[in-house]
This record gives sequence, structure tokens and C-alpha cells, in this order.
Amino acid sequence: MPVLAHHSAGPPGPGRRKAVKRWEYQAVPRWVFALAAAGALFILLPLLGMVAKVNWGNFIPLITSDSSRAALLLSLKTAAASTALCIVFGVPLALVLARARFTGQRILRALILLPLVVPPVVGGLALLYTFGREGLIGKSLSLAGINIAFSTTAVVMAQAFVALPFLVLSLEGTLRTAGQRYEAVAATLGARPSTVLRRITLPLVLPGLVSGAVLAFARSLGEFGATLTFAGSLQGVTRTLPLEIYLQRETDPDAAVALSFLLIAVAVVVVGLTYRAPRLPPRGASGRDPQGGARADIPADTGTDAARP
Repeated sequence: MPVLAHHSAGPPGPGRRKAVKRWEYQAVPRWVFALAAAGALFILLPLLGMVAKVNWGNFIPLITSDSSRAALLLSLKTAAASTALCIVFGVPLALVLARARFTGQRILRALILLPLVVPPVVGGLALLYTFGREGLIGKSLSLAGINIAFSTTAVVMAQAFVALPFLVLSLEGTLRTAGQRYEAVAATLGARPSTVLRRITLPLVLPGLVSGAVLAFARSLGEFGATLTFAGSLQGVTRTLPLEIYLQRETDPDAAVALSFLLIAVAVVVVGLTYRAPRLPPRGASGRDPQGGARADIPADTGTDAARP
């Protein structure tokens, strides 16, 4: 039978409005649970199979060898750098795709999302033929003494190339869901576009930005194909943890399994610490709940009184 789940807008207390009761429909057919369980098993069983193969007696020595520690440290550094790069370029791209209207917008979106569907090795080749020593731009850079390919910079660029669409997709969806009502109110009162962006838009879409950044970091952490093609595998320079796992698989399978488990554990911790459950749906189109309380999903300080519901 359908289930009506009770939610409270906030605990009552001195100086606060009485908690507003809300009801949310949560009926899910039983066959959906069966398919969901099968899908979960499809993901979890291979992970359990790998965990069963871990040599727990030598786990610590396997993951603390010089090459393993160097690969893990390099992966964390480059993933953080590539995530920052994704934020710098991804936020403007998502804003343009979600808020602007111009000719060729669909083509631009398709090209930006292309790394999601093409093999990473293709992306690596594209970067190599663009920024390599004989590439479209790399030839000029090489004459100036700047060599990008097969360097740590190349690792960051390869990771950002494959991870950028994840942030753009997440943030663009959040921007479209948030709408433009509050931004329009602030603009009609004379707020400049940069002020609207800083004081209204970004606070509204911050959860989507965080989610996109986490996805980008996790994708960068596990990047393999583009990194190997564009940056190579030089220990301490370009050999990230996925490359180390690939090499250890041929010489030391126990080390490869242990490092794989370590990579999964790091990814789970990162995603688990940053994930937040989605907020409840808006309580009313007017910006106030049926009891007259102010909406909790609107920033307290928007930079203009009229922008407040």
C-alpha cells in the first residue's frame, strides 16, 4: 500500500515557528524493489569477489611500497588539480548552457559531453595531437620551451578532459531546476549580473556544484586510458594509481588487487563524506509554506531585500 511519510520543517523551540508537518508520497511497487536489488547485486558482487581475493596478511606491505605510495599521492594531487580546473571551466559552461540562448547551443552541449561517450584513449590521442610536441598547439609551445605531453601537467589535463562533463551535467541540471525567478527579481531592482551570480545563483546551486565536483574528482581519480596515451607511465611523474594497478597486474597480482581495493575505498570515502540527501520539494510557489514560514531552500542573504520571498 502507498506510504505517506511524515516530515517536519524544523524542531519547535523558543522564538521559532511551530514545526510544519508535511506529507510525501513514497509508494514503490514490489517489482521495482526486485529489479533494484538485482541492479545493486550487479555492482556489489564483483566488488565482493575482488575483496575476497585480497591478501589481507600482506595488505599493508603491498599498499605501502614506494611505488604504491608514490602512485597514490600523485593520483590525489592530480585529481584535486583537475577538479579545480573543472570548476574553473565547468561553472561558466554550465551557466552558458542553462541560462543563455544562442545559435549552435545544442552542438556546443554535444561536443562538451562527447568525452562521456568516446573511449578515454581517443581523448588521450586528441590531447596528444593538440598539445604534443608535434601537435597543433604543442609545436608552438615546444619552440617556446614548453613541453606538456608526458608530464604531470599532461596527467591533470587528461583527467580534466574526461571529468569536465560530469560537473557540467550536474550543475546545468541544478540550474534548470532552480529556475530564474529570484535572479529576475534582483535584476529588475538594478542588481548587476555579477552580483546576481555571486549572491543568488551560486548559493542556490551550491549542492549541485558540490555534487559535480565530487563526481569530477572521483572520475579523475580513476582515469586510465587518456592518461596513459597522453602522459605515459613515468614513476613519480605520470604513473597514477590506475596505471600502477595495471602494471602490477602483470607482475604481482596480489599488489594489483590490494591497490584496487585501496582505490575503491578512497573513492567511497570521498563520495560518502560529500554526499547529501536531496532537499524536500518546495512548499509553495510563492516562496512560503502553507503555514506562512519562510522557505528554507532560499539563501538568507541575497544582496537585495526584494529578492527575498
